[in-house]
Amino acid sequence: MHSPHDHDHDHDHDHDHDHDHDHDHEDRHHHHHHGDSAGRILWLATGLTLAYAGVEAGVGWWAGSLALVADAGHMVNDAAALGLAAVAAWLARRPASARHSYGFGRAEFLAALVNSLALLILVLWLAVSAIRRLHDPQPVLGEAVSLAAAVGLGINLLVAWLLGHGAHNLNTRAALLHVLGDLLGSVAALLSGVIIAFTGWTPVDPLLSLGIGALIVMSSLRLLREALHGLMEGTPLALAPETVGRALATVPGVASVHDLHIWSVGPERIMLTAHLVVRDLRQWEAVLDACHALLVAQFAIQHATLQPEPMTRTVRWLTDRPVGATHKP
Repeated sequence: MHSPHDHDHDHDHDHDHDHDHDHDHEDRHHHHHHGDSAGRILWLATGLTLAYAGVEAGVGWWAGSLALVADAGHMVNDAAALGLAAVAAWLARRPASARHSYGFGRAEFLAALVNSLALLILVLWLAVSAIRRLHDPQPVLGEAVSLAAAVGLGINLLVAWLLGHGAHNLNTRAALLHVLGDLLGSVAALLSGVIIAFTGWTPVDPLLSLGIGALIVMSSLRLLREALHGLMEGTPLALAPETVGRALATVPGVASVHDLHIWSVGPERIMLTAHLVVRDLRQWEAVLDACHALLVAQFAIQHATLQPEPMTRTVRWLTDRPVGATHKP
């Protein structure tokens, strides 16, 4: 036999579940819309990048330019990274299943992780090749290098523009980082070709390659940190749990917040669970709506599971007592 209090609690639990379902549906619709756009852009960028990588590699090999060959290698790496990002975006759009109740959003974290590691390996190869070239200079056809690098720069600018207008999540940022690194590589190859054509100073080719590699390392390490943080279910770096908890505690009817957890199941899907001590369980529906509205407006958290808890007599006294009062049993 249920008491009126039990009935209220059951009704509140059902409303909480329905409210979360609505938010989850809106979140999936939003995520799929952006995922479709990002996926198309990523596939187009992959095709453009791979097509020119072959041209640049052939010219670089013929002209004897390490910077141009390295840039072509970087473009092949970019094409693989863009393809991986496109596959991850496709996986992230797949619906949830009984075995994967949150869907496949984590695939984008995995793609970002693989891409950042691939960039670090590429930079290591580039550094070793550049050091060898400094010890053993090779002739370079500056005019051919400049022409090929200029066309490659144009391709990279187009791909970067396409990605810049796509969805701005960790996965597309990882892909964009590859392209920006290659864009810098094209600039280095272009400068190398011009300088060699006018001065004949070949060491500029490996030196510029080393400089670009240093810039790529710094960005790659930051990306690697974010990908690992997401895979370890860390609180999104842009959010502080204390700030979110204090904001929820300001909602009228909420006495306190505890057992607060925030994590990501994908670069754009933030999840939250929390227990809220409420002053009056009969007002839970209004409190729940206000909490969801606050989380969406202030923190862009669209999927939150909030559990109400009644105030005990002692908790109510401790919450309402004036500052400086002492507890008397």
